[in-house]
Amino acid sequence: MENCKFTTSRSVKRYKFLFVLAILLSSFLSVYAEDVSNYVEEKTFTFSFENVPLKQVLSHIEKNSEFIFVYYGETINPNRKVSIKVTNQPIRPVLDKLFKGMSVEYTIDNRQITLKKVAQKKVQPQSSKRKTIQGFVLDKDEQPITGATIKIKDSTTGALTDIEGFYKLELEEENPVLIVSFMGYITQEVKVGKKSILNIQLEEDTKALDEVVVTAFGIGQKKESLVGAIQQIRPEQLRVPSSRLSSSFAGRLSGVIAVQRSGEPGADGASFWIRGASTFSGATDPLIILDGVEIDATQLNNLDPEVIESFSILKDATATALYGTRGANGVMVVTTKNGENLKKPIINFRVEGAISQLTNVPKMVDGITYMRLYNEAQTRTPETTDIYSDEKINATIDGVNPYMYPNIDWYNEMFKKNTFAERFNFNIRGGSSRVDYFMSASVKHSDGNLKSLSKDFYSFNNNINVYNYDFVNNLNIKATNTTKISLGLNVSVRDWSGPYSSAGSVFSSALNANPVDFPIRFPGQEDDTHIRWGGRSGAPNGSYVNPVADFVSGYSSTYSTSVTANLRFNQDLKMIMKGLKLNAIVSYYNYSYSKVYRYCNVNQYETSMYNPQEDTYDLNIIGNEQSTELKTGGSNSGNRRLYLQASLDYNRTFNDVHKVNVMFLYNQEQNDVNNPSDLLTSLPRRKQGIAGRLSYGFAGRYLAELNFGYNGSENFPKNKKFGFFPSVAIGYNLSEEKFWEPLRNIIPQFKIRASWGLVGNDQTGAGRFTFLENLTNSGAGFTTGTGNQTHTNSGPVWKRYANPNLTWEVGEKWNAGIDVRILKGFSFSADIFKEVRKEIFMDRGTIPTLMGLGNVTVQGNLGKMRNWGIDTSVDYNNQINKDLFVSFKGTFTFAHNKILEMDEPEFSLYPNRLKVGHSLNTIFGYVADGLFTDENMINNSLPQQFANLPLMPGDIKYKDIPNALGGTDNAINEYDKVALGYPSVPEIVYGFGPSIKYKNLDFSLFFQGTGRVSLMMSGFHPFTNDNNTAKRGILDYVADGCWTTDNPNPNASYPRLTTAYNTNNNQNSTFWLRNAAFLKLKNAEIGYSFKNMRIYVSGNNLLTFSKFKLWDPEMGGGSGMSYPTQRTFNVGFQMTIN
Repeated sequence: MENCKFTTSRSVKRYKFLFVLAILLSSFLSVYAEDVSNYVEEKTFTFSFENVPLKQVLSHIEKNSEFIFVYYGETINPNRKVSIKVTNQPIRPVLDKLFKGMSVEYTIDNRQITLKKVAQKKVQPQSSKRKTIQGFVLDKDEQPITGATIKIKDSTTGALTDIEGFYKLELEEENPVLIVSFMGYITQEVKVGKKSILNIQLEEDTKALDEVVVTAFGIGQKKESLVGAIQQIRPEQLRVPSSRLSSSFAGRLSGVIAVQRSGEPGADGASFWIRGASTFSGATDPLIILDGVEIDATQLNNLDPEVIESFSILKDATATALYGTRGANGVMVVTTKNGENLKKPIINFRVEGAISQLTNVPKMVDGITYMRLYNEAQTRTPETTDIYSDEKINATIDGVNPYMYPNIDWYNEMFKKNTFAERFNFNIRGGSSRVDYFMSASVKHSDGNLKSLSKDFYSFNNNINVYNYDFVNNLNIKATNTTKISLGLNVSVRDWSGPYSSAGSVFSSALNANPVDFPIRFPGQEDDTHIRWGGRSGAPNGSYVNPVADFVSGYSSTYSTSVTANLRFNQDLKMIMKGLKLNAIVSYYNYSYSKVYRYCNVNQYETSMYNPQEDTYDLNIIGNEQSTELKTGGSNSGNRRLYLQASLDYNRTFNDVHKVNVMFLYNQEQNDVNNPSDLLTSLPRRKQGIAGRLSYGFAGRYLAELNFGYNGSENFPKNKKFGFFPSVAIGYNLSEEKFWEPLRNIIPQFKIRASWGLVGNDQTGAGRFTFLENLTNSGAGFTTGTGNQTHTNSGPVWKRYANPNLTWEVGEKWNAGIDVRILKGFSFSADIFKEVRKEIFMDRGTIPTLMGLGNVTVQGNLGKMRNWGIDTSVDYNNQINKDLFVSFKGTFTFAHNKILEMDEPEFSLYPNRLKVGHSLNTIFGYVADGLFTDENMINNSLPQQFANLPLMPGDIKYKDIPNALGGTDNAINEYDKVALGYPSVPEIVYGFGPSIKYKNLDFSLFFQGTGRVSLMMSGFHPFTNDNNTAKRGILDYVADGCWTTDNPNPNASYPRLTTAYNTNNNQNSTFWLRNAAFLKLKNAEIGYSFKNMRIYVSGNNLLTFSKFKLWDPEMGGGSGMSYPTQRTFNVGFQMTIN
């Protein structure tokens, strides 16, 4: 039998990423080994000394290279006078010349040079005083400190700790004193005594360890000096699984509102907003900046958490004003890791496997229940006769013939319980005082919950498979003592394959199909040229859809690549003015996307003339036979961006009390489409702007900051093209005052701050050059008049009228906040914020048709909206004892918006219809008043004008809403719609959870929840819907709770069943409104750390507590028949090599 033939290479995909990883691993190790040997040979020295102490020469070599000397006191005489002159000599000839005539030999291990005495012929007895001391240098959390210096006091003998914090020294005297130091920690002097093992715990130098927070344009500021509303978090605190970053923000970052609407691999529908939405036109997404350059949410989700150093959320006007037009909706600043000056490179390897399950799949009834309920619905639908017979029901129960009497569980036929994902990351970090580097390679794979049924019929696998290959390289070169050049490279390759139809539609069709009308397929014959798929004729829009046939008949494959290259130049201009620096960035980004899909038609059959005695039937094709010849199609797209930025930064502190920072910045950007389809898309999109900052701090107590952004946009006419957006902020550190001294042990930090500023938004949501008119000759002309008195004139028509007054959407932001640290390890931040967004762009809704404008929209700056709320964060960290460390994190965000002005249609008598006065995502509908219980109740009620069927007992009854004058129109119609419940996007998001570490064992939990959010159930009604899709499946929820003649419950959870679409019962109303608030156990993890490795087990989306049980409430309203969110279990292994 011939069928569609497809060529695919999916069978080797699982090995591709292992092959790629092996190549990258070997490449990195080769580079590392070659780098070590090359440095010894290539590093040269030129110097001349006459009659100086030997230690002066050794010190010179250390200061001008990455070499360090290790030797014992008796090895050399450091005060011995030497003379030496070398020119462009590598280290070995230099040492040979230096130690000529001395009883000294050396060995070079990487960059460590060990000096020893030349062995004497006569063996000397070892001093009884010499002994070995060893141990670990740890921080307060019992974590190793890598690179700490341990020296013997009044001696040059010393060592550095390795990656595990381990050190070892040979001692020559009794009871020496060790000096232990590391940047950011208080240097300690420790007596050895008679110990041979000595573990040393360093305390943080709180002055040196003031948390540096990355702010606008990557500028680092100490947290104590911040006056803006900014929160920073490190990726390990997100506990990110192997999927996407954006679905992990909710509850962990105060000020962030986030939802995840789907669980489909690679397309989980995660969206997030900073402090909610403040506009109803154009984009509401925040700006995302990666290493100084703008990226989108897709690029963010492609990043492996292993490469990320920190996230910063910029929330108020002071923090975002510098970005001008791009920062109106808040800014997320992401920085990736860089190299370090290390004795040896640090190599990290991480492998993780995950099993995922769909969290909450709507349950459908079986075939027997379906037929009985369908018959019940038929009796309640006038003028219908098509009823399932008792013979068919009983034959289905008895399983007489699966082709004549099928009972198909379509979901279980098409979906599997578990899906798998793998993630590998390899990264290396190292460098010297001149060059440092960070390189990372990641491979990720995930598949979907679809069964690979296509392989049973065709030669391809159309389950979802997503492969991501990511490479990050950050190289920093200190060209001179004042010049630094950095090169950043970020490459992402995404290979996606799946069904020809979207995974969401496949899921929906599996739940929508009824179980009894046809089997999956019929047996084939020898001469068949196609598969005989089950079907049924008579559907309102043709044959009924066979979900399996539709699923397996084709597949789609997309391949995308994104490359970002950043070149940075940092020049210290201290030779001109102390504290002055020049910074510049050139960034190039290119994205390409290609899609290929292949499919063939299906032939559906149905049975007739069944003979129960002989168990035979006739099989008839539905319609004409369809060719199964392969069809193919595809598309290509892409874009590129060039970004330039230059800034001057001046930072000085005068007399140790006056801290001044001045920054001036210029940037420009050009975006081009790679394959433009018309003249408009071929025109580049350009942006240009300048920004500035002036900040002042007095003794760390009084803080002030001024910012401005001046930006240009192509979306406005010439006289409106540029906008100016200033901000001002002040802060007061009470804890730095002298009167605070008695409280300092209890409250070491107490700071209040406030800010005000303007932000601009040029995203109108109506395309490009909206201030220009747009004419077309392809229209049908324009019409004047109203009602029956209209006249249409042929000829060119306007698609859009010019608006020379179109201008910026401007938001005025206020913020007040407090930052507190209490006792040991407890910190608290809280902000209250408000924004009024004015001049919001929208289409006019009040122009009467008699003006002759036809369907042409008239646009303008006509809206106004207010958004306000609070966000807080609480952190607690405490080392209970040497073995036990406890931490806790909690956040709370409340953001409520209200539309203040909007050009809406005239509803003077019916203010309940207006969106003004309500939140942006408010749901409008009718107020349900229970169910009609009998004909008498129907006859004594007001007419419900939208009903397409006669009202009957079991239908929903609605309330008549009084108008502005207190009267009613004595009918239930569109004027009775009101705002219902809470918005569909949560106004409250919170999260909390502890982390505990006991010795080598660590454990953490994190809960995340939402509040003040509603969902509207719709589109799940059985048998038929508004698209005339007849004979749909029925949910268990409907079957168990519907009104029936046998159970006429006036409080039933579902109205009467009808086989025809019932518009009365399908209106948005309080009957279908549900509270969508929830609390989830978002993450749980347990791990165990060994010497240089860690193993862990974690889970995500483990438990959900909610009043709404039918599907995951986070998915929002609708039918619940889209791809559900997933519960994930991860097992991981991480190893560090130094």
